[in-house]
Amino acid sequence: MILRRVLSNSSNITFLLAMLCLMFSTSARAHEIRPAVADVSVTADAVEMSISLTLEPLIAGINLAGLENTNDAPEALIYDQLRAQSPEALRAAFEGAWPRIQDNIQIIVDGVTLPPEFVGVSITPNPDLELPRDTTLTLRADLPMGDAPVQIGWSASYGELVLRQVGGGADAYQGFLTNGELSAPLPRGTALSEGAWPVFTRYVVAGFEHIIPLGIDHILFVLGLFFFSLRLKPLLLQVSAFTLAHTITLALASLEIVRVPASVVEPLIAASIVYVGVENILGRENLSARTALVFGFGLLHGLGFASVLGDFGITADRFGVALVGFNIGVEFGQLAVIGLAFLAVGLWFGKRDWYRPFIAIPASVVISAIGAYWVVERTLL
Repeated sequence: MILRRVLSNSSNITFLLAMLCLMFSTSARAHEIRPAVADVSVTADAVEMSISLTLEPLIAGINLAGLENTNDAPEALIYDQLRAQSPEALRAAFEGAWPRIQDNIQIIVDGVTLPPEFVGVSITPNPDLELPRDTTLTLRADLPMGDAPVQIGWSASYGELVLRQVGGGADAYQGFLTNGELSAPLPRGTALSEGAWPVFTRYVVAGFEHIIPLGIDHILFVLGLFFFSLRLKPLLLQVSAFTLAHTITLALASLEIVRVPASVVEPLIAASIVYVGVENILGRENLSARTALVFGFGLLHGLGFASVLGDFGITADRFGVALVGFNIGVEFGQLAVIGLAFLAVGLWFGKRDWYRPFIAIPASVVISAIGAYWVVERTLL
């Protein structure tokens, strides 16, 4: 009776873990949602904006708020059809949708919203259907008389927006805007000095969010470390090695000292997930070898972090602060994963004789299976 109950509990836990992980395992790079980056110039009489973005979700009317993948949107079919169109056809579709899009872009002066004027759009020709298509949208707005500052933002449905003030010197404003929030007031013709602390805290949040909830592949890798052993020494050694390694490559790749294509990095990250799960199943106890391998895999994951960090468009003058903040946010995210896993299973079942055969091994099987699927998907699909 006790064994049957244990088997039932462990099966439920494993099934739940499998379902949660498989919910996230079907993402394709072409459908990932990236933040838009807007370079903004504010003069005495006008605002000019150059926005690098994926234009198709805006045309399709997809609500990107809280969305991780366009495949999950009701308008996914429309999105795919738009991605396959020629630049000329996509421009025509954009111009037809412009009145609706225009209403969701905010340029506010002294409490009054100014309608942006469409100046031009540059669309990547011959798009690679395996990747989101890059588009540059140029907008402007005439400012009223006076010296009232300008606030800029857009609808939460358009997703995250990195806003950078250009032509303002070393202390020009840079903001990472989420949930439809507005920028700080931008003075006309001069730079808004922003301290290091706001930049640091913003990128701590960005780093944490890249793990929870956005980094399912990194979550699975960290869970693989957790299910290796509940003893403090092995866990600390692995996490420390992983942290040191991805810190090194995150810095090198962000500074463009090392460049490795995402088409190489992403399948290798998936393979690292497979490996840690398989080692857990085999029950190898060579902690030194395991730690060395985790360090090597951490180098790969750092390259993956750098590709995301690059999407945020960090300016050179705030690079160091943003890099440290992002890395700390990633660490907080990883520690949160380990803490939640411990509270969910380690605390209650970790000292049971059946913990390894009925929880750690089945969970590792699920982790490896999903990693193997990603290897195939990221290599062949």
